[in-house]
Amino acid sequence: MAEGFPATHFELSVNLQGTSKVSLQFSTDPLYCEFPSRSVAADVHGILMRVASLSDMLAGKIVAWRDPSRRPSKRQKDLLDIMRLVESHPELRAELPPELAVQMPN
Repeated sequence: MAEGFPATHFELSVNLQGTSKVSLQFSTDPLYCEFPSRSVAADVHGILMRVASLSDMLAGKIVAWRDPSRRPSKRQKDLLDIMRLVESHPELRAELPPELAVQMPN
């Protein structure tokens, strides 16, 4: 790509990595179709851009964690990401399904 962001295509995403600290991942999975309409403004390494809301990030991580086709190490990373989200934003605990809520430290 002439703009300096070569694209890598995967089954359900397109990843762009330029020369800055910012990389972009565009999901083509239908699950994420509504995320842009609920996106929020955020400073990402000094660049103001729209990103998925906390609730949407959590929902995406829960779907990934539940996916039995993912490698066990990826599912563990998803679980840790969920834990970090809930630790940083305790209000998200109410959005956890019961099988995850019991795994979260109090």
